[in-house]
Amino acid sequence: MEPKDTKLIFVTGGVVSSLGKGLTTASIGALLEGYGIKIGMLKIDPYLNIDPGTMNPCQHGEVYVLEDGSETDLDFGHYERFTQAQLRYGNSCTSGKIYETILRKERNGDYLGQTVQIIPHVTDEIKRRIFVAAQGVDILITEIGGVVGDIEGMPYLEALRQIAYERGYRNVLFIHLALLPFLKAAQELKSKPVQQSVAKLREIGIQPNILICRTEVPLEKGIRDKISLFCNIEKNAVLEERDVTTSIYEVPTALHKSQLDTLIFNHFNLSYARKPLTLWENVMERIKHPMHKVTIGIIGKYTEIQDAYKSVIEALRHGGIEHFCQTEIKMIDSEQLESDNACTPLKDLDGILVPGGFGSRGIDGKISAIRYARENKIPFLGICLGMQLALVEFARNVLDHADANSTEMNAKSSYPVICMLEQQKQVVSKGATMRLGAQKCEIMPNSRVYEAYKQSNISERHRHRYEFNECYRPDFEAKGMHFVGYNAQSKCVEAIELPDHPWFVGVQFHPEFKSKPYQAHPLFAHFIKAAINNKH
Repeated sequence: MEPKDTKLIFVTGGVVSSLGKGLTTASIGALLEGYGIKIGMLKIDPYLNIDPGTMNPCQHGEVYVLEDGSETDLDFGHYERFTQAQLRYGNSCTSGKIYETILRKERNGDYLGQTVQIIPHVTDEIKRRIFVAAQGVDILITEIGGVVGDIEGMPYLEALRQIAYERGYRNVLFIHLALLPFLKAAQELKSKPVQQSVAKLREIGIQPNILICRTEVPLEKGIRDKISLFCNIEKNAVLEERDVTTSIYEVPTALHKSQLDTLIFNHFNLSYARKPLTLWENVMERIKHPMHKVTIGIIGKYTEIQDAYKSVIEALRHGGIEHFCQTEIKMIDSEQLESDNACTPLKDLDGILVPGGFGSRGIDGKISAIRYARENKIPFLGICLGMQLALVEFARNVLDHADANSTEMNAKSSYPVICMLEQQKQVVSKGATMRLGAQKCEIMPNSRVYEAYKQSNISERHRHRYEFNECYRPDFEAKGMHFVGYNAQSKCVEAIELPDHPWFVGVQFHPEFKSKPYQAHPLFAHFIKAAINNKH
C-alpha cells in the first residue's frame, strides 16, 4: 500500500559517473536525521545482475553485506556509516530483481493474458518497490544509479515522473548531481554539460528542484545565474559541491552551510529550526587535530581500486578518529610479497591487516605478510580469509605442516586447515548462497577480543563459504593458538588470537560493516590503539 504521508527525495546523476552521488545521498540523510527525522534509503541500480554478489570488485567495488545477508553495492556502506537507517533486502533494487519478478508473474499467469510491457508493468513494479521502501519513514531518499541518458535507466526515470505526477509537487523532490567541469586552458567553468544533463531530464518530464554542481573551483554568481536561467532552477537552489580537502565526513556540514536542508524543508513545507551538526563537527575536530599517526598496511589483491576495500579503509580511519590518530593507509599488492625481497614493503608499518577475498591469486604473499606480523610482533588483524590464512600460516610455520592449506586453494592438501561446510558442498548457484548476514558469536572471557567488545555475546555479519576444520583444533591449542570466538549454532570458529603477541587477532566475520565515524567498531579501535602502542 502506498504510504501517503511519506515525502520522497530522488537523487539522480549527470554528465559522468563516479561523482560521489552515493556519498551525497548519504550526507543528505545525515542532515535530515540531525533534525530528528526518520529517514529511509533506497538504491536503484539499472544493471541486470540480481545483486553485485558475483561481480568483480575491480569493476564494481566491494560487496557490502546488510544485517539480513543481502549483498549490495558499496553505496550502502555510505548510507550505514552516515545514517541510522535500518537497511534490508527491500532497500536495494536492481533491474535484475525487477525483471525476475515480472517474468515469474508472467509465467504464473498473473497478468491474465496481457502483453507484458515496460509501461505499465515494469514501471508499476518499480513504483511498488519504492512505496514498500517508504513504509514507516518520514522521508525516503532514493538514489538512482548510473547517469541520466543511459538506456538502462529510462524505465526508472519514467516511473519517477509518474510518481511526481500522482503524488503532487509538495510531496516529491528531485535533486540532480552533475559535473561542472573547469577547463584549465580557458580558466573557466563550462556549464553546457550541466545544461544538457538537466535538459535530458526535462525531456522525460522531470524538472529538478535542486541542482548540485560537482566542481573543483568556487561557483561564481555569473555562472550560477546562467545555470539557473537555462536549467529553470531557482538561483538559491543551484549549489556547489567542491572536493573536500580533509575528509569525506566534511560533506554533511558543507551541505548544511549551502542551506540544502532549508531548501528541502521549504519545498516540502515543513518547519524545522536550523541545528548545528555537532556530531559531525566533533568528528572533523578529531580528524583535523590528531595527536598520533600510524601507518597500516592492507595486504590484498585488488589494490588497484581502493573501492574494493572501502569499508575496511573507512573502519581503520574510524579507529583512528576514536584515538585522535591520523591513520595512513598503505595498499600492498599481495603478489608483490611473493618475490625475494618480500618483507621490504612491510618494514615501516605499524599494523598489518589482511582482508577478505576469494581465489588463490596472491595467497602466498598474504601468508608471508602474516608470518612477518607474527614473528616481528606487529599488530595484526585478519578478516574472513585473513583469519583463515593466519591459521594456514600457523600450521605451516609453527606446526610444521608444509602442505597445510585451505581446500579452496588446494583440494588435495594433506592438512586441510580450512574446508567447506557440508551444506555449502550442495550449492550449485553462486549468487546469495554463502554464509551471509548477521550471526551470533560467543566471545571467551580474558581475551583481547572480549576486552574490545566488553561483552560475551555479539552479532556480526558474514560472507564466506569456508570454515576452520575443527578436527585440527587440539594441534593449534597445544602450540599456543587461542580460539576465542565460537558460534554455538553452526559449531564454527569465529575468532582467534595469540596471547603471547602484542595484538594478533583473526575473525571469520566482517566487523568493518558495522563501523561508523562517530562510533568506531571496537575491534578496529583496539587494533589502532595497539598500532599506536607499537609505534611508541
